[in-house]
Amino acid sequence: MKEISEILKAYSRAKSEGKKTALATVVKVEGSSYRQAGARMLVTEDGLLTGAISGGCLEGDALRKALLSINQKQNKLVTYNTSNENDAEVGLQLGCNGIVHILFEYIDDEVQNNSIQLLQQLELERKEAVIVTVFSLKRNASQIGTTLFFRKDSPILNHNDEVLSLISDVKEVIKTKTSVVKKLQGKNDDEALIEYIKPPISLVIAGAGNDVKPLVEMVSILGWKITVAEGRATHAVQKRFPKADQVFVTKPEQFLEHISIDDQTYFVLMTHNYKYDLGILKLLLETNCQYIGILGPKSKLNRMLDDLEKEGVFLNEEQLNRIYSPIGLDIGSETAEEIALSIVSEIKAFSTERQGASLKYKSGKIHDEIHYGK
Repeated sequence: MKEISEILKAYSRAKSEGKKTALATVVKVEGSSYRQAGARMLVTEDGLLTGAISGGCLEGDALRKALLSINQKQNKLVTYNTSNENDAEVGLQLGCNGIVHILFEYIDDEVQNNSIQLLQQLELERKEAVIVTVFSLKRNASQIGTTLFFRKDSPILNHNDEVLSLISDVKEVIKTKTSVVKKLQGKNDDEALIEYIKPPISLVIAGAGNDVKPLVEMVSILGWKITVAEGRATHAVQKRFPKADQVFVTKPEQFLEHISIDDQTYFVLMTHNYKYDLGILKLLLETNCQYIGILGPKSKLNRMLDDLEKEGVFLNEEQLNRIYSPIGLDIGSETAEEIALSIVSEIKAFSTERQGASLKYKSGKIHDEIHYGK
């Protein structure tokens, strides 16, 4: 979502300056590639790039293709064979051993529900959604482009009725939370990237000490929503955390009154005030929050559990599984910055259902594969 948000900001600036734009989207990957289907990049007519469709190896040629799309006011599909070391078109020996299909869409502001307008819908609500982008690998074929937006309990936004045949597949994608590429029904050779997109992580940090500063800095780079709160009015101020979306002072018993919790909301308790952290933990155990990280040694958590039992609060296995203490991955962290890196790494691994192990020992592909159906 951060990449999409940056693209939308760049588009807004370009539009205000009267600049024409094109959107490049990786719609299909065969084999290995640095970026997977759904990666996007906005190109302005004066050559400014926002986002990325590769690790930098394709962007130069993609810029030329995007400018051609802008000048001709047409959508175009370009295929890069990165396994071909003699690829004259790219001019680089990429060695990624994959074939990358990239769709270039000219952004026409006169077209209702164009690709940018559909992407803008993602920022209106913190809910999962599906974006459908239709393309054809057939040479000189007409390219429909990004054409449908779907979100539960909301109207379907669409500018091509042919794509409505995919609605059952779209609903399946939002159910399984897994993107797919499928053939469209009909006589043509069109395919559709049916892309599942979830809202960004919302990280709520109980604590406003100096060790929270590097955590906020790192999280802001990832584009997560950031909330910082605690009881000290001298610490929980926006000036100390300019990159946080929300900073406030609150008593522990009122902490959740200011927070909306969904399945992408994670909590970190690091106030260095035992009773404050304990009070918030007690509240969080009654919510559906799936990740509760607590800074400090295992003895701190054991003391918390003992004190809760004294109050008649006995945790079941499901509640215990939601607590991560000591917080963070074991990477030998010592400084505040290293501890922040450890915390961010664990939360990222948790959110993607990974173990946080070294990729050296991973037998399969690095990226989750997109299913290619019929």
